[in-house]
Parts: sequence; C-alpha cells; structure tokens
Amino acid sequence: MKGAPPAPPAAAEGIPVAPSMGPALEDLRVPTPGAAVDRRVVLLSGLAVAIAGAAFLAAELLTALIAVITNLAFFGRLSAAPASPAESHAGWLVLLIPIAGALVVGVMARYGSQAIRGHGIPEAMEQVLYNQSRIPPRMTLLKPLSSAVAIGTGGPFGAEGPIIATGGALGSLVGQVLRITADERKTLLAAGAAAGMSATFGSPVSAVLLAIELLLFEYRPRSVIPVALAAAAAAAARFMAGQTAPAFEMPAVAPSTGPALAFYIALGAALGVAAMGATRAIYAIEEAFERIPLHWMWWPAIGAVAIGVVGYFAPRTLGVGYDNIDDMLSGRLALGALLSLSLMKFISWSIALGSGTSGGTLAPLFTVGGGVGAALGLVAGALWPSLHVDARVAALVGMAAIFAGASRALLASVVFAFETTRQPMGLLPLLGGCSAAFLVSSLLMRHSIMTEKLARRGARVLAEYAADHLALLAVRDAASRPAVTLAADDTVAAARTFLLSQAEGSRHQGFPVVDERGELIGVITQRDVLGPQPGELRLRHLVRRPPAVVFEDCSLREAADHMVTEGVGRLPVVSREAPRKVIGMLTRSDLLDAHRSRLDAAQRAEQAIARRRGDLSGAAGGARA
Repeated sequence: MKGAPPAPPAAAEGIPVAPSMGPALEDLRVPTPGAAVDRRVVLLSGLAVAIAGAAFLAAELLTALIAVITNLAFFGRLSAAPASPAESHAGWLVLLIPIAGALVVGVMARYGSQAIRGHGIPEAMEQVLYNQSRIPPRMTLLKPLSSAVAIGTGGPFGAEGPIIATGGALGSLVGQVLRITADERKTLLAAGAAAGMSATFGSPVSAVLLAIELLLFEYRPRSVIPVALAAAAAAAARFMAGQTAPAFEMPAVAPSTGPALAFYIALGAALGVAAMGATRAIYAIEEAFERIPLHWMWWPAIGAVAIGVVGYFAPRTLGVGYDNIDDMLSGRLALGALLSLSLMKFISWSIALGSGTSGGTLAPLFTVGGGVGAALGLVAGALWPSLHVDARVAALVGMAAIFAGASRALLASVVFAFETTRQPMGLLPLLGGCSAAFLVSSLLMRHSIMTEKLARRGARVLAEYAADHLALLAVRDAASRPAVTLAADDTVAAARTFLLSQAEGSRHQGFPVVDERGELIGVITQRDVLGPQPGELRLRHLVRRPPAVVFEDCSLREAADHMVTEGVGRLPVVSREAPRKVIGMLTRSDLLDAHRSRLDAAQRAEQAIARRRGDLSGAAGGARA
C-alpha cells in the first residue's frame, strides 16, 4: 500500500468559477458482470437439442452412405446393409477402387472446399480459434459426402472425425443464421460436434469431454450445459432407434490385480511413445507430399495406391474396421494377426491421411493401439503368467492410451473406451494407462496430432486450461490506497504546479476529481492538465465523460473487462455504501502486478514444513515472511 498523498493544491483565489462544460454526471459507470447462467443459456440449450436431432440424422445418413458406396464399389450391388471390404472378392480391383474414390475426393476438395481435406477435428478447432466458429455452410454437405466416398472405397479411416466435423458445421450454420455472439456460436458448434460423436457411438459423456478438451477450450456452465444436453439428446435418439448395444463388443472382464495394473500403466507409457511416433510419421509424410510437383488435388490418388497395395495383401485394413476392434477386445486374434494388422493398418492410414484425403483418426488409432496392446498382453501372459495380464484389457488400454497420447484428450479417451464397451472393471486400467500415455506424450511432443497442423501454420493453440487468476483476486487486494485526488474547483495552473513539483503522488498518470464534499465527479490525466488549456480554468471543466469506477469487492477480471469496455487505463475504486467516495485507484500496472503471486506459486519452491520437529515453528515463521 502507498502512503498518504499530499494535500491537493488549493483553489486559486479570485478566479471566478464558470458553470461546468462537462457532461451531466448523474450516474457512475460501473462494471456489469454477466451471470453464469441466464435466459440465453436456456435458448442455446433448446437450439443445441434441435441441432442434436439433425446431427443424429446426419450420422445415420453418413453410416448408410458409407455402406451404399462400399456395397457398390466392392460387391457391385445397391444396398445400405453394413458391409466390410475385407469380405469382398474383388481381387486385383482392390488396387484400383481406392484410387477411384480418392480422385473423386480430390475433385471435391479442389472445386468444392479445400477444408474437407484432413480428419475434421483440427479444422473445426481452427474455425473456433481464429474464425469466430464460422464454418462455411457447404461443409455441412461436402465433408460427410467426401468422407463417405473415401471410406466406402476402402479408405482406412473412421467415420467419427467426419461426423464430428459435420455436427460442428450444423451447429455453426445455425449460429450464423441467428443473431448471436461468437461465444454462443462456438457453443453451438461444440454441441453439434458432441452430438455427432454421441449419435455415432452412444457415448454422450465422452463426447462432452472431447468437446471441452478439443473445441470449447473452457469449462463454463453457459457452454457446458448446452453441449451436455445435445450429447444426451443424440444418445437418446440413438437408443430410441434401437441401437442400444455397446459400440464395441467385449466380454466381461475381471478386476485387475496389482501386477496387472502395473503392466497396463507401463503399456500406456509405451503407447505414449507410439503416439509420438505416429504423429511425427504422419506429418513427415504430409511434408513429403508437399514436395511432389503436382497439384494437391492429385495427392489423395497417390496415397490411395498405398491403400490398394496394403489392402490387397491385408484386406482387414480396408474401410472403417470396427469389426477388427471387436475381435481385439474379444481376444479372437492371434499374436501374428495382431502385429500384422496393426502394422499394415498404420502404413495404409498414415500414407492416406498424409496425402490430404478425408477421413477420421479415432478408429485407425484404436486399431493400431488395440492391436499393439493385445499383442503385448499375449506376450506378457505367456512369459509372466503370475502377472495375470488379460490380453483383452490390454487391447482396451492400448486403443485408448494411443488416442490419449496422440490427441491429449485424456478424460475423453478414458470415458470413451468405457462407454463404448461398458466394462466398468476396465476403468482403473484405462485411467492408469491413459495417464501414463498422456505424460510420456507431453514430455516427448510439444503439440498433439490435432494441433500440430495448426502450429505449423503459426497458430497458437491452448494446451492447458486454468482458472483465470484475475478472477480469483478482489480489487481491494491490488488497488493503490489512498488515491491522490484533485479538487474540482482548483485551477489548471495550480494543478500544473502540483504535477511539476515532483511531490509524492504527483507523477501519477490519472487523478480523480472530487467536489467540495469529496464526491467523485470524474477523472483527468496529466495530459489534460499539461495541455494548452488556460491556467485560470477550473479542473471540473476538464472532465469530459461520466466517471468509470469499480467497486472494491469486484474481481480484477471484472475490473480489467470494465477498462476495456470503457477504453480507460485506470479506475477509481469506490465502496458500494458510498459509491462517490474514492477509496483507491486501480491501474493497468496494478493488474499486471497482481500476476506476481501466480508466478510465485508456479516458480518459487519452498519447504512449507521443516524436516525436524524442532524447526516447525521456524519454518512456519519463514513461510509467513
């Protein structure tokens, strides 16, 4: 706290006081903090539920369209029944079918929208962060259509990324048609994305977590509530449509023993390394394609050559491959098949994704991670039976851990694996394994598979969400007291004499102006006083606007927002009981200084309790100091 200031310069005698030329100062301009939940949240929730219905229909149409294209391309029949390219007898045509599909995707990207390239989530993140959540309306149609063509012709992708992008595009479209704020549009985009994921997998909780971790970049009631209701509504629609079974088939498993749990955690750490390797490989392949002297429209077709060649020798790598995940989780694949499938799927998927075609990452990562996890589980069970490792649980941990490491969506990965299998005994291994993967990936890799592309474009993506430090502190904790005030009836000449005297408080940039009762009438700056105004002018005539003030019990966040809204760099601090009595002054420098305690908490190490009992009192005293 600063010491008491000197008395303000006295009014010059003999100088008449003219009527004030300033504005009528009837009311103070005070902060108006928004409510955490208000009627707008109710409106957004209603819109989010409606968007969820549309996202469910879009998910159903995308699934049916993938089936139709798969049946046409690999079986020569017109049907919407689920079909796997692995079961076809296309022979050498498998080499050509993915290329044909990739050519269609390339044409759609060049003449429709380049944004359909990629797996959807990074593109949605970019719109949220840098385009006020405005996704071009044509993406609502082009993204699912291009993904259906790519997957239906053998692309080794999942449908989850495209449907998340499609749901987000629906939410953004509604937010662009209506007159709402950018924050509200972001909420609707995240609600649509969460609804799409929930409708596809019946996983509403993990859909909400994924939206928070990858799209919202916040955890506020006004955004989480609409997103949660949208995810719940989409899951309810899925259940009412008769799709009540878990997304992935997995027999019930027993609780894990201590040694087995230690193995699953070590497995998660290993897959954190694998996630880092997969991310770097994909972007290395992408860079290699960028050096090809052909227009990017042709790159997906080049990547599709790898899809066809790998698919010819390993048909299981073609298409979505959810049945592969079922077989891993059920323990129906031998060690050789697991290793072969994981390796070939990764080769096919990484080259195809690096070429810039359209498709999701979740299913391929689950296949690769699940296969590696199951294989290592089988090896551990054979070499060390005393560990009681279950290869099925190892597959479950593997598929979730590699996604947690690659995407940094820790909680979403854990809950998603649980919701899609409904195996409660898998939660503890999942939490340990995914946390280990998250730790290792964070140590080895600065950006995730979702944010690396944005970072390479120069964008800055938040990786951590913390409480706003300024929102935790009150104005009374940072304001300078007492305030140096100037009398309204003093002359400009007297005030100039004070400012040039180098006396305590004279070097402030702004001064509250008070009347004869000590009540605030406005704020003036040094520039106002030292300007060309005549010296006999009274200070009250320099006041040009109603005073913007802040209450001492407001948060520093509210004060900072009020400064921005009012376009000022300082605020007189008043009490609610006497709102025109100035008790302090808050400046932008005070707001910056308030961050010192945050930096100390993060950077200054100290021993809060001494090691020896006799030193406890000394340590406590030192901590107080």
